[in-house]
Amino acid sequence: MKLTFTYLFAFIAMLASIPLYSQNKATISGKVIDSKTSEIMSYTSIRVLDAKTEKIITGGITSEKGIFSLQVPFGIYRVAAEFMGYKIWKSDILTLNKANATIDLGNIPLQSQSQQLTEVEVRAEKSTMEMALDKRVFNVGKDLANAGGTASDILTNIPSVSVEPDGGIKLRGSDNVRILIDGKPSGLVSFKGGAGLQSLQASMIERVEVITNPSARYEAEGMAGIINIILKKDKKQGFNGSFDVITGYPVNEGLGINMNYRHQKLNFFLNYGIAYRITPNIAHNFQRVFDGDTTLISDQDRNGNLKGFNNNIQGGLDYFFSEKSYLTASYLFRRSDARRITDLVYKDYVNSLNNLIRTTYRQQDEKETEPNSEYALTYRRDFDKKNHNFSAEVRYIDNWERSEQLFTQNAFKPNGSVDKAQTLLQNSLNDEYEKQWLFQTDYSKPIRKEGKVEVGARANFRDMVNDYVVNQQNENGVFVPLPGLKNYFIYTENINAVYGIVGDKYKKLSYQIGLRAEWTNVKTTLRETNEVNPRNYSNLFPSAHIAWEMPNENSLQLSFSRRVRRPFYNDLSPFATFSDSRNFFGGNPNLNPEFTNAFEIGHIKYFKFGSLSSSLFYRDTKDKIQTIRSVNDLGFATTRPENLTGEKSFGLDIASQVNFYQWWKSDFSFSIFNADMDGSNIDENYKRNTQSWFARHTSKFSLPNRLDIQVRANYEAPQKTVQGRRLSMYYIDFSVSKEVFQGKGTLNLNIMDIFNTRVSRFVTEGANFITDGSSQFRRRQINLTLNYRIKNAKKVKSIISDETN
Repeated sequence: MKLTFTYLFAFIAMLASIPLYSQNKATISGKVIDSKTSEIMSYTSIRVLDAKTEKIITGGITSEKGIFSLQVPFGIYRVAAEFMGYKIWKSDILTLNKANATIDLGNIPLQSQSQQLTEVEVRAEKSTMEMALDKRVFNVGKDLANAGGTASDILTNIPSVSVEPDGGIKLRGSDNVRILIDGKPSGLVSFKGGAGLQSLQASMIERVEVITNPSARYEAEGMAGIINIILKKDKKQGFNGSFDVITGYPVNEGLGINMNYRHQKLNFFLNYGIAYRITPNIAHNFQRVFDGDTTLISDQDRNGNLKGFNNNIQGGLDYFFSEKSYLTASYLFRRSDARRITDLVYKDYVNSLNNLIRTTYRQQDEKETEPNSEYALTYRRDFDKKNHNFSAEVRYIDNWERSEQLFTQNAFKPNGSVDKAQTLLQNSLNDEYEKQWLFQTDYSKPIRKEGKVEVGARANFRDMVNDYVVNQQNENGVFVPLPGLKNYFIYTENINAVYGIVGDKYKKLSYQIGLRAEWTNVKTTLRETNEVNPRNYSNLFPSAHIAWEMPNENSLQLSFSRRVRRPFYNDLSPFATFSDSRNFFGGNPNLNPEFTNAFEIGHIKYFKFGSLSSSLFYRDTKDKIQTIRSVNDLGFATTRPENLTGEKSFGLDIASQVNFYQWWKSDFSFSIFNADMDGSNIDENYKRNTQSWFARHTSKFSLPNRLDIQVRANYEAPQKTVQGRRLSMYYIDFSVSKEVFQGKGTLNLNIMDIFNTRVSRFVTEGANFITDGSSQFRRRQINLTLNYRIKNAKKVKSIISDETN
């Protein structure tokens, strides 16, 4: 608690140190829309100009809802709104004084440019992070560290999000986070979960949305919240495109293409990425197993290389019946081919390291093929009134993965002779299939002046299969299945849902109340042993959000939602990984879902030079799903998920963006939390209380000659687990970029984990064992990326100061 109060005191001191606006200030607000379609225009550049000199006094960008609100000293001004492809809009002269301290410009209509433009060079950029009270939007293209990386690398750089060395994703310290692509489930995060994002190139991603307390509009899956990855797509008339060429060490060779062409009612879009990577990894385990007066000691080392060749392509077209009514058809294909060579060395001792009994060498040689396809058809209609729209979608996912592995194991006694009992030759074949249909429809209708009602329905049907066998060569040279390691696992999941939301606004207070009902039907079948486990349950998931617009550009929001984590395919499949003959990882067919009640209080303060957001959160989880490690008397370990009694956690998140100078921008995020874990239903010693915190700081410097430098530092404090503890970890990233080809291209060099310190370390304890481990799945990475942009419009000099961001 001393640590908690220390950081709370630092937070209060930071707030106290920020200068407040004086009383001689006026407020200018408005909303930017398209003059023809009346659609809101997010992220439009807004400038407040001196009426006489046209000098920029201040500025900003519109929110996701097209709204802006700026404070300026009393004076005489004009307001300018500017967006690429539209004519610049300027207001009449505005006189601001005590008698006229608030001006609402209402709807500002921007007109599309119909003629060919001359040379335009826009130096303004969208803020890296857009903060709303219910979510944060990260415009990842402006983060230099993302160049040449993957979707996992992007998430590594986002506040409150942490990526485990094996690719698992955590939000606010919890691994129960729902990952969506373009707002929907995707085959990219199917079999492998968050680790599947390592094959999606960063150049295909436009932005990432982090939703910590979702409304009833979203599926209830994901206790910690939702991470929504938005892929690039454009709808502007003409041809627009960009190309990325990537090279790096360890080997990272890739090409990314993003293209869009619109002609009248048809819009074609294409994103393509191809990459070849070699990823070295290392790990070490030191384990002691206690059996009476005997202690078995195992010292294990792993050294591996993963060679991966990935292809991703997303293409489609929009047909515009009108600017307010269009149909979109899209196709996503991903193929991943990998070759994994892993060498393991086990040294076994009895009682002390002076008593070696055996040294075992094991090699895993795996070939993996994974082609995934995804088809989608979407219709959207926007009516004349604001918040009046209808959309419907059908999506089909078809995934397949094959893994062929050969295990060669040789064991030797201390005198150098062969230990024949531990000298083995094994192979494994594992086929996984997934077929999924998704149907969804949503309708929103305005009520009264500021309110609206939303309703929707969703049906999701998924069938998955895991056909696996592990064989071992017998004395006659024939491969025969190992007992218990041959089966055909069938997983079927049908989830149907309906939801309703009503919201309204009264003066400065707005509210949104929703209710979602979900009907779940899950069945698992082990065909070889005829074990069938059906699950049928219905649940209600309420949500509530209340927002208050406070004076001096402050906003406050209270929210509540009920969430669920259903055991997924990998959680339930009993097949255990066999690459490591001492450490097995598998699923648990008897897992139950976990449910969470989540509460949050959020606050945002906007300043002339930046913004500050903070949130207090509390989560109460029943039947918490947690992986538990057990070790038998021979020292062989099995790790699989189990249901704990529950967990209660609370914490504080802080995120800020500060423009110290025109040439220096700084982002800071900090998260601290406390958790009470209760696993006494498994072991009376599995009741733990832990405190931990995460901090991330980024500074970006814009230097002369279009040179940018970025430095990011990350720190994760130690954290207790239900069985032990995870030790601290820190790493620093460095990036530099230079505009080339007269501003049409950008050359970017980044060094991820510059000091090679991103090592995961842990201690796990059980009734009869202690395991100390460390692993580094991603080593220091150096990438050089060239990005080249093509626009159909030529450029005119129109430099906008960074102060307008």
